[in-house]
Amino acid sequence: MYSEEARYEIHLKGHLDERWAARFEGMSINNNLDPQGFPITVLSGVVADQAALHGVLIKIRDIGIPVISINRIGSK
Repeated sequence: MYSEEARYEIHLKGHLDERWAARFEGMSINNNLDPQGFPITVLSGVVADQAALHGVLIKIRDIGIPVISINRIGSK
């Protein structure tokens, strides 16, 4: 299990606006379209450890946005 800071990209179905940034502890929010033209949001940023990543995922679950993918980009 990873216990170090790492950068993640979390792809979500639909668009979130910037007012959600505070809820996601300063992660950046980028709205895009997938290859088929459907709206997606990419949350990206440094997460302290696996427990913090689970916290982010719980927040996503709580607002009801489906997760498309989670990618660990690398250590900070």
